[in-house]
Amino acid sequence: MGGDHSGACRPVNVRSRWIATRLTSLWVDSAGAWGYARRTEEDEAMATQVLNFVRAQPAAAAAMVIAVVGVAAILAVYYFQFVLGYPPCPLCLEQRFAYYFAIPLSAMVLLGISVGSSRKVLLLAFLAITIAMLWNAGLGAYHSGVEWHWWPGPQDCSGATPNFSAGGSLLDQINRTRVVRCDEAAWRFLGLSLAGYNVLVSLGLAAVAGAAALATFKDKSRA
Repeated sequence: MGGDHSGACRPVNVRSRWIATRLTSLWVDSAGAWGYARRTEEDEAMATQVLNFVRAQPAAAAAMVIAVVGVAAILAVYYFQFVLGYPPCPLCLEQRFAYYFAIPLSAMVLLGISVGSSRKVLLLAFLAITIAMLWNAGLGAYHSGVEWHWWPGPQDCSGATPNFSAGGSLLDQINRTRVVRCDEAAWRFLGLSLAGYNVLVSLGLAAVAGAAALATFKDKSRA
């Protein structure tokens, strides 16, 4: 009557732990699946809202894309210049002008949409951005060809002009002058230099601006 019954209880305890482990595993899997499904639903809802906004206000959406991508591109080249230490050549600096033009103009387009600017004003603004970005894409393609030595580059691809009136010999001033060549790519990724990526970004923004110009032209709700 007073015998040891612990041996008979061990299978029950093992079975209980196995059941508890399985239930915990099922609960974790269910929670993960529910969380994934919830995130998927939230992502789908956000994507639907974005698409509805683009369809309802294509001009505003295009202006936002141009402004955001343009700012990101300028910040990227500033990072390469001031953080990574890649000084720009004259062609590199010239390729920034289109962004300096398109970014504030796209912000003005957003302001114009909010105050009810005419369709003609918005259309001219988007056409101007399209032309500027197409010109910039051509300039980037020309610079890429110079880097690949397909054709000669400009003769003024050099650093800062030395101040010959300063102290020291002319030879010393020339030696201190850092020449930034247009025909040497300082950085490449997947075979493309910054000039090559500028071509892609400029073409993309030109396509966005061109599509916005077409949508604005077809918009009969504005005078």
